[in-house]
Amino acid sequence: MRPSGRARGRPTRNPYDKDLTDLIGELSTRSELFRKRWADHNVRQHRTGQKKFQHPAVGDMELNVETMSLASDPALTLVIYTAAPDSPSADGLRLLSTWAATQNQPETNPRERFA
Repeated sequence: MRPSGRARGRPTRNPYDKDLTDLIGELSTRSELFRKRWADHNVRQHRTGQKKFQHPAVGDMELNVETMSLASDPALTLVIYTAAPDSPSADGLRLLSTWAATQNQPETNPRERFA
C-alpha cells in the first residue's frame, strides 16, 4: 500500500486532526502524484505481510507482521512482528531481546550482593 493509501484511512478515525489535514493539504499542493492517489480513495487494510528493517546493532532483518484491531477500542491496532525460526532475523531478535533485558537494570552495590 502506498503512504497516501495508509493516510487515507486516518481522517475517518479523527476527522478533526488539524496536523493531518494540514499535511494532506500541503502534499496535495506540492505533488501531482499524491493529489491523484489521494483522490483515488484506494484504502486497503493489510493485516499480514513482511517488512524489512535495518537495525544499527543487528543489521538487516526480515520480519513477518500481523495486525489486529482491539475489540475494546477499534481505533487501536496491535502489531506483532515475528521472524522465521532459525533465521538470521530470529538471531537478531534474540540478540535485541537480551540486550533490552540488560538495559535499565538498577546498579547494585557489590557489597550488597554478598550481604
